[in-house]
Amino acid sequence: MMTTSAFEILGPIMVGPSSSHTAGALRIALVARSLGPHPLESVTFTLYNSFAHTYRGHGSDRALVAGILGLAPDDTRVRDSFDLAREQGLDFTFVETPDEAGAGRHPNTVTVTMHGADGTTMSVTGESLGGGRVRISSIDGIAVELTGDYPTLFIAHHDRPGVLAALTSGLSAASVNIATMRTFRESRGGRAYTVFELDTTIDDGLLEYLRHAPNIQLASVVNIPGSSRTAPDAVLEHGFDTGAQLLSACRAEGASIGRVMRTRELEIDPNGDADERMAHLISVMRAETTEPLEDPKPSLGGLIGGEARSVAEKSSGLGPLLLGATLTRATAYAMAVLERSASMGVIVAAPTAGSAGVIPGSLLAVAEAADADDERLALALWNACAIGAIVARNASVSGAEGGCQAEVGTATAMAASAICELLGGTPEACLSAASTAISNLLGLVCDPVRGLVEHPCQTRNAIGVANAISSAQLALSGVMDPLPFDEVVAAMASVGSSIPASLRETALGGLAATPSACDACGGCAHACA
Repeated sequence: MMTTSAFEILGPIMVGPSSSHTAGALRIALVARSLGPHPLESVTFTLYNSFAHTYRGHGSDRALVAGILGLAPDDTRVRDSFDLAREQGLDFTFVETPDEAGAGRHPNTVTVTMHGADGTTMSVTGESLGGGRVRISSIDGIAVELTGDYPTLFIAHHDRPGVLAALTSGLSAASVNIATMRTFRESRGGRAYTVFELDTTIDDGLLEYLRHAPNIQLASVVNIPGSSRTAPDAVLEHGFDTGAQLLSACRAEGASIGRVMRTRELEIDPNGDADERMAHLISVMRAETTEPLEDPKPSLGGLIGGEARSVAEKSSGLGPLLLGATLTRATAYAMAVLERSASMGVIVAAPTAGSAGVIPGSLLAVAEAADADDERLALALWNACAIGAIVARNASVSGAEGGCQAEVGTATAMAASAICELLGGTPEACLSAASTAISNLLGLVCDPVRGLVEHPCQTRNAIGVANAISSAQLALSGVMDPLPFDEVVAAMASVGSSIPASLRETALGGLAATPSACDACGGCAHACA
């Protein structure tokens, strides 16, 4: 059963411009840092596929270095990570691999090779799965699979008789139950790694004991940022994997989608303060939608900056004739978020950084027009989380996997459903609005000019709010989508897998390969070389 937290769908709160290429890259480096030698002398980042093509424009390079330094995804010092690393005497290098080297690898893959001051070396390969979620796929060239779904213990050891028996006995003596155990070895008698997924965390005393056991080279608790707090085999009373199951839960509880999703979150993390976290998220959304209107800043790549304020300033003259007051405000808000993200400001990934303007832009504008208080707004955002979780589970929210339909398309579905709940729509109307929103953007490609999350990303967020608001109005008017939400999501997944790699965030096709785009970047993308 899906155990993804709502705050990994609306989240993480991060420095832009990309959840997969900035926040995800940083999180991979954080995990590598926890496993690598200390202190570090130098690091080499070997980049594959989409990472290799777009890492400069997405800030992946700064994020990777920031992660190695131990910075968090929402630390504003991420943009200054190169200078911070040099101040600490850490050398770093980036290696771009050719396309053939990335064959068979995830679109967003990086190998972090760390050289310690003591002469030891370790390499960690990670994959950024979209929305900031990551997976570790190999360590020192030996295939592993670390997702962080369970508390995870990583042991590097010699492949000797009795080592595994000693490890399991030690855990048993400490009353630690093992959920899964996998051993990966290079060759008989050589290096080996064992990954224990546990039902509970282990204390520092046990970890220290394991580190000093015979034949053990390294013992470390692996914290995968962005992983669920609940094991994937958990059975949630209010859980769901599909839209049909969500509607069934709503009917059984006599509750809205937002209320069911909030209850589910409390079940996933009973000791957390879900309402406080949602209130903080709303606060960040208000800042990201309004501050760029007051104080525009140029983006990293120089393609955008100030457009949101221009839309807002011309709203009194053009709004009544064209978009109307609410949609004009929503458009300005959405564009503002992309400007803040592209200047490496703090934003909420919703569900990604590339689509981060759609939900806050449309929902805050409608909430203001409806004079809705924060309690109603929070329930609408819980609703959006439910829709995004279903899409992430059954399709993708990553542009590198499914094109822009996976990012802006998902965001518009989340926003459309949330608006319906905000304005009193039924769960059925909410899912209908989400279906229509995805249908309208089905097949939308991801072709960032110069590999930057700037153009056409900003204007696609603008069209995203228009799509969300119009889809919500249709559903609230009784114009229901004839196709079930789950079938629309399945179609989205099928279309995404059919989109060529050149149109999935690699900056190799579409608008990114036009002559003007190539002239602007001076051959920065392979399609322009």
